[in-house]
Amino acid sequence: MDRDFWLEKWRINQIGFHEGTPNSLLTAHFAALRLKPGSRVFVPLCGKTRDLSWLRAQGFSVVGIDLSRKAIEQFFDEENISSVIAQCGRLERFDAGTVTLFAGDFFDLDAETLGPVAAIYDRAALIALPPPIRDRYAAHLVALTHAAPQLLVTLEYGQALQSGPPFSVPESDVHALYDTTYRLHEAKRRDVPGGLKGRCPAQEVAWLLAP
Repeated sequence: MDRDFWLEKWRINQIGFHEGTPNSLLTAHFAALRLKPGSRVFVPLCGKTRDLSWLRAQGFSVVGIDLSRKAIEQFFDEENISSVIAQCGRLERFDAGTVTLFAGDFFDLDAETLGPVAAIYDRAALIALPPPIRDRYAAHLVALTHAAPQLLVTLEYGQALQSGPPFSVPESDVHALYDTTYRLHEAKRRDVPGGLKGRCPAQEVAWLLAP
């Protein structure tokens, strides 16, 4: 999956991966991270997810990044929020107080530009990446956030039955990526109603990752 693949998805509005309501695994399990009010939460590959607004409504500050500038613009338009735009190296920063979104490549984001975060919420990032990129992604995420605790949502299904994205990320892969940094706890596993894209059985899994 190269950058042109995702930019084209947004250009033609082929965004079936976008959920129109906050993810129920987020709303059920995010409190387990036990963050203080006002804590800053990082959402990688955020798109225009409604999860950002849900996190803000719980009293958190949110910071996200997405390759698509169009996705970032649509988030602020749909939420009726004004932002101040500034260039940050190869990234654009859209700042609106309790929500800051970067447009650009995740791997161009550094810890200084991101700033301190208390937690990570990853529902759409890891499952969007094919296996060859996941090691690099996980290592960069840990370095960016100084191994902040994380709520991670993955999908599991027979990869041979359906090509990604979203990709299947089995339990063994989650452990291989994060065991050296975090203590992992499987918080919830549930069937995806109707299967993945209606083509094969799938499960959505919520993981809590604690340093």
